[in-house]
Amino acid sequence: MAIKEKKKKASRVVKGQELEVEHLREIADVTPKQARALLRKHGADWTKLRDEAEDLKKE
Repeated sequence: MAIKEKKKKASRVVKGQELEVEHLREIADVTPKQARALLRKHGADWTKLRDEAEDLKKE
């Protein structure tokens, strides 16, 4: 894979991650920092993301 292709894929992931951060913030009422940490930890497992976000809100 060429370097340009790798850069394109990386930028798409970042853009997608920001959309996921915003979505998680909206549905779970967490901070952007918390949302990013949860997404790094669980990826796209939205069941786990929601559960952990709920636990964060309780703290």
